[in-house]
Amino acid sequence: MGKRRFFLKSVTALGAVSLLPVQTWAMGPTPTQKPRVKPKKLQKGDTIGLVAPGYAVKPEVLERALDTLQKMGFKTYHTQRIVGNYGYFSNTDEERAKDVNEMFANPRIDGILCARGGYGCTRILDQLDYSMIENNPKVLIGFSDITALIQAIYKKTGLVCFHGPVGSTIDDAYSQKYFKKVLMKGKDSLKIKNVKLKNPDFLENPEYDRYTINQGSCQGELVGGSLTLVNALIGTPDEIDFTDKLVFLEDVEEAPYRIDRMLTQLIEGPTFSKAKGIIFGVCKGCDREKKEGNFTLKEVIMDRIAPLGMPAAYGMSFGHVPNNFTLPVGIQAAFNADEMSLELLEAAVS
Repeated sequence: MGKRRFFLKSVTALGAVSLLPVQTWAMGPTPTQKPRVKPKKLQKGDTIGLVAPGYAVKPEVLERALDTLQKMGFKTYHTQRIVGNYGYFSNTDEERAKDVNEMFANPRIDGILCARGGYGCTRILDQLDYSMIENNPKVLIGFSDITALIQAIYKKTGLVCFHGPVGSTIDDAYSQKYFKKVLMKGKDSLKIKNVKLKNPDFLENPEYDRYTINQGSCQGELVGGSLTLVNALIGTPDEIDFTDKLVFLEDVEEAPYRIDRMLTQLIEGPTFSKAKGIIFGVCKGCDREKKEGNFTLKEVIMDRIAPLGMPAAYGMSFGHVPNNFTLPVGIQAAFNADEMSLELLEAAVS
């Protein structure tokens, strides 16, 4: 009798459970993308605020960046938070996040340039005031670890952010050229041309080779950045949904097997194979001499990306290299893998 009562109670409980709403779990990024917002274009006389949301910036590098920006016609501003050291960071997580928040909140700041990359941005994403940022849209530009900052802000606020030079690389003429074209002129259509490689060190280095992986042309919304950081966002609220996107990727000082592992993780994910096309910049320091028992960087990239069948190419002018064009995350662009050409199809600033 006791067993029968237990059985009836169990059946009753199961029946009650079956009446509850069924929760379904979706793999991959959640569809929480905010409507897109374009920041106001920059002009001479504007004030650029510098932040160091990751690694510490050396005083001489900061001074050179300030001097370069001033020669470009900008006023500059930074707090004392970026000139110190907290281990390998420029400051504590709280202070680095506060610096970013205050730059967006400060009405006298017209644009924000990250003084350098370096690990640390993922640690402060949960401390950013996204509501305030959404209500104070302005240009934010950087690359490397700044990928996390760009993606989180774009996804949570809709603000178009920019993968481009940082303070330590802004003194390059090619980088300045596209910085001005994208952020200051705001043309409705802009063709981006790769830099002409003249330095023998680049011409003889296979990491700077330019080659088509898969032929074809495509169009889509630009997303991406550092491969390492794109992977680091997997499983977080800021994971990128690659569906119908034009993906750009680069990295630095990662052995081919690590590039292999990260690309494999993306390919095994729910949306990477649904992208429209893939654009690789220069993966500096990522190649290895061909020997028995290893693969070169090119072999890894061809092996992983070619089977996807979508238009793809390697070697365009962005990454941890002197020459960087400015890529607006969230803007429609057209890519031709045969010609290795990229065109922004709309203005990235208002």
